[in-house]
Amino acid sequence: MNMQHRGGSISGSRIHEIKAGLDTVQWGAFDGSTKPVCHVASGDIIDIECLCHHAGDAAELLMDEAIRAIYDGIPEETRAPGVHIITGPIYVEGAEPGDTLECRVLNMRPRLKYGVNFAGSWGLLHEAFGAKEHVIVYEADINAGVARAVYQYEYDSPKRAIPGRYTKVDPAARKPALEGFVVPLRLHFGTAGVCPAADGPISTVPPGPHGGNVDNREFVAGTRMFYPVQRKGALFWCGDTHFAEGDGEVNGTAIEAHVNATIQLVLHKGARGRNPILETAEHWICHGFNEDLDEAVREAVLEMIALLQTEWGISRMEAYSLCSVAGDVRVTQVVDGVKGAHIAIRRDMKR
Repeated sequence: MNMQHRGGSISGSRIHEIKAGLDTVQWGAFDGSTKPVCHVASGDIIDIECLCHHAGDAAELLMDEAIRAIYDGIPEETRAPGVHIITGPIYVEGAEPGDTLECRVLNMRPRLKYGVNFAGSWGLLHEAFGAKEHVIVYEADINAGVARAVYQYEYDSPKRAIPGRYTKVDPAARKPALEGFVVPLRLHFGTAGVCPAADGPISTVPPGPHGGNVDNREFVAGTRMFYPVQRKGALFWCGDTHFAEGDGEVNGTAIEAHVNATIQLVLHKGARGRNPILETAEHWICHGFNEDLDEAVREAVLEMIALLQTEWGISRMEAYSLCSVAGDVRVTQVVDGVKGAHIAIRRDMKR
């Protein structure tokens, strides 16, 4: 790995707190002109509040006073060009284009115990379901490690294009949902990353080399994502948090929920990959992004080949072989315009 850690001792890290508020969140955009909400050194730890953009679908369960103030305080016409609420940016001292920013997820916990799955018009099978949009509200049971459905209802407003709108639903229209079923909890970031190199507001919807809306359900506590730095200071945002998600995210969303997280940002001088790399206790996971899913898969495999060459000193053909005989290629998501794929390889294969 051609990188060197820069900064003070990790054990001597400073701790910062970033609460979600009108002055610390953006709705729908990464924008390099945004004033940083916090300056950190490499190795610093940040307690950060992250919000979902679907709280209006069950406001009585998914809003507290501070969340409602954000929903009421950000004009609808400014929630663009994307849809997600992200907290930041965080300026990392010493970060320059060509470096790598590592985000270690130390802890994730629900702010409120409810979340929403929204079957949207952008979902894979929207037309097959009669072009109907649909909501299921879930309740998290942290002690049991599962979520259970609370109720469901159809959503047919023509104004869904505006993110975060309050949904008015007759209580009689709410029906029981998935009685007797549980969904394993996997609290994770749907959207996180550094600021893209391009100027102006950049949509939070498509993922890319900067990260963004990667929607990898493996990005849980105990894992670390490595991002190619695009701008001075890196300018890191995170948000769009989830209780659970399946690979593919086929109906349009995960269980969208508010999550408070503790992260550690570590700067490495030098590049590691062209796209974000996720490292878990057992695997390296490389990503590919393209409107064509075949091309997204191809890009992910090429990224993994390059990583294995660097990490293990093997030839390109040897790395290609390992990708075929031991790599697991998965579809990250198919609903964000730019599709995502990833490939996972065990880190303990070289002995």
